[in-house]
Amino acid sequence: MAELLYGLGRACAHRARTVIAIWLSLLVASGAAFLLFSGELEGGFSIPGTPTDDVDRLRSAEFSDMGGGAGTVVYRTEGGSPFTDEQREAIADRAERATEVPGVSAAVDPFATEAERADGARELEEGRAEIDEGLEELDAGQAELDAAREQAEADGTLDLTEAVFDGGQAEIDAGREELEEGLAEVERGESLMEMASGLRMVSEDGDTALVMVSFTDEQMDIPQETRDAVMAVFEDDPVPGTTVDFNSDMAQSLPTLFGPAEVVGVVVAAVVLVIMLGTLVGAGLPLLTALVGVGIATLIAMSLSGVLEMASVTPILGLMLGLAVGIDYALFIVNRHRRQLKQGVEVEESIGLANGTAGNAVVFAGTTVLIALLGLNLTGIGFLGLMGTMGAVAIAVAVVVAITLVPALLSLIGVRILSRRERARLAERASGNGGTAPEPVRPMSTGGALLRAAVAVTALVVVALPALDLRLGMPDGSSEPTDSTQYRAHTIVEEEFGAGNNGTLLVVARLTGGPDEEAAELNAEREQALIAEEIHAHDDVAAVAPIAVSDDQTHAAFQVVPVEGPTSESTERLVHDLRGLEPIKGTGVLGVAGMASGNIDISETLDEALPIYLTVVVGMSLVILLLVFRSILVPIVATLGFILSFFASLGGVVAVYQWGWLGGLIGLENTGPVLNFLPTILAGILFGLAMDYMLFIGTGMREAYVHGTPARAAVVQGFRAGRAVVTAAAIIMISVFGGFVFSHSVMISSIGFALAFGVLIDAFVVRMLLVPALMHLAGNAAWWLPKWLDRLLPDIDVEGAALERRHSAGAGETGGGEDPRSPEARAGVPAEHR
Repeated sequence: MAELLYGLGRACAHRARTVIAIWLSLLVASGAAFLLFSGELEGGFSIPGTPTDDVDRLRSAEFSDMGGGAGTVVYRTEGGSPFTDEQREAIADRAERATEVPGVSAAVDPFATEAERADGARELEEGRAEIDEGLEELDAGQAELDAAREQAEADGTLDLTEAVFDGGQAEIDAGREELEEGLAEVERGESLMEMASGLRMVSEDGDTALVMVSFTDEQMDIPQETRDAVMAVFEDDPVPGTTVDFNSDMAQSLPTLFGPAEVVGVVVAAVVLVIMLGTLVGAGLPLLTALVGVGIATLIAMSLSGVLEMASVTPILGLMLGLAVGIDYALFIVNRHRRQLKQGVEVEESIGLANGTAGNAVVFAGTTVLIALLGLNLTGIGFLGLMGTMGAVAIAVAVVVAITLVPALLSLIGVRILSRRERARLAERASGNGGTAPEPVRPMSTGGALLRAAVAVTALVVVALPALDLRLGMPDGSSEPTDSTQYRAHTIVEEEFGAGNNGTLLVVARLTGGPDEEAAELNAEREQALIAEEIHAHDDVAAVAPIAVSDDQTHAAFQVVPVEGPTSESTERLVHDLRGLEPIKGTGVLGVAGMASGNIDISETLDEALPIYLTVVVGMSLVILLLVFRSILVPIVATLGFILSFFASLGGVVAVYQWGWLGGLIGLENTGPVLNFLPTILAGILFGLAMDYMLFIGTGMREAYVHGTPARAAVVQGFRAGRAVVTAAAIIMISVFGGFVFSHSVMISSIGFALAFGVLIDAFVVRMLLVPALMHLAGNAAWWLPKWLDRLLPDIDVEGAALERRHSAGAGETGGGEDPRSPEARAGVPAEHR
């Protein structure tokens, strides 16, 4: 591979303008594909086969008018006074006009609904009064009949009139039975009315009203154009004296691909590049190539959104990864090229060597990240696998850009990649006036290593502790920016109608039916009330109301309002409790759906998939590191370090986004559960990046050791060789990821924070503090490998050491020395011990 990349680098350098033209053509073609084929991004997530999905499919099959999604329009008077008649009429008019929008099946006038509720309550009251009056009349008739019977018995005429008395008694009994049946029906109605009292469309003080809009398409399939058209009906023609807002089901806020905060992150990365490389042209090259690569990858992802159901966060994740990794990979090659130029290597030869050595490491590191991201498909969760695949595309493009476009640009720049001072020193060296003695290498003290390891492990464990309180969920209206219409709608509903009205549940129950239609209808009425009472008996239920019965009277649907909001623990507990409830024996347990229920199911599915994915990632880590470092201990140390950095990253996310610690520093206004797919995404990405840093730190240690440097001195020598580039790479990644922390979208912000904090922990605490300390304490044992295993493992020359030796004469390097891939060297035996 190293020799192939060497040749590729030289070829790209020789035909630089052709390579640049090809990449520009690819960028233009990607843009054209985006313009021609891009579709609409999804604002939410779904997983087929979950309990919520099963109920949704049952609902569509059994309830013909309940198959679509819904949204809520929130009206409120400006002065806090009740709506006037004119305002009520105007809102009703807007609701009627909303039904004319294509894709809308209904828009409910809240005032008409409340009027119907009031009429129903009045009818029940009147019905009870009539029944009470009828019962009183029957009681009076019974008293008269009993008195007449007694009189006839006293007169001795009972035998003659008994038939008349029996007829009268039968008539009274029939009337009483009929009235008692009516009373039972009224009592059921009153009970249902009482249980549904929390389901209001107009607030008790009369200053807030909810217009419920139903769509023909499923919630996830509602086109944004339809939502926008509905919102325009209410926004473009405002009702005087009122404000109007829309909940998150209606006004989905899709995060922007790139904003001012992200630009700041790139600027910080540019400053780091200038400091490290010393020239503006050198700093601009990694930025330019990263932008080209991420532009192509992002446009490809967006162009596929027309044929794939793609969440809005998917292309942003690819952008985030492609930008950070693209800068870093270009930096690795440029840094190696600069170092070789300063050693006197000719430009084109140096480009080839840099591509065959650092470029080889880039290919290996990128492949590691790519495999980890593609591994997300193993979770069996569609949207997560697609995220991983699009992220892998961004990584693949970044790698190919690094090993082709970077050499081409380096060829055009020539020695200007070095600063004037560096070129002057190079000229002095060529005339024999330069050169300095290498800095002596001294191993760290054992006591210092113990202290470093103890401090690192303690810090990581302490930071990871909040992860024990991790709660997964999806952002709702409360997590939107406080100046957004979704946040205002969420807050108003919570204040005026209760928190549970922001996350109502749909509950479907199976009924017993009946031998004929009339019997089935009677059974359905009775069983609806029974089921509603069973549901309402739960402490976490604020209100429940029957809303539909299937045509064959075998299923009933209920709207349930939890006491607390959709992301609360009590609502999650309620969903599970209801799913275990069987109000009517033999009909099966209740089914629960709704946005809150769906998010709970997604979170639990992801939670179950995470251990499996972590196991795969940890296994991959051990195998990859075993191949690279030909050691038993190093892979274990590096993998344990990854596990610690992963949980420490989660701990930081919980502390900030769930507990609210230091949230004000990043503009976080509201806290809530952690994004449900964040731990899985974090595991895959952080694993790949951790392997990158381990590669660039650890291989230097390995090369020093197999060249005869004592094990503990090799740790320091390898650390010094890799710390500058790893530090710069880590700061760049932290800057790029950190720019996304300030996104208005909590999803993007939390992902950016997790990755930035994860890189910070892994690069500076694990790779630069913990790993060197443990390697020092292990000594020679760090490089021990059984001989039988050494013979079985393939020889992977990640940094292209063999290529470097073959081209040492042309590169102007000292050459010589032993073959670090010799049997003795690969067995980890220092030269002085052979």
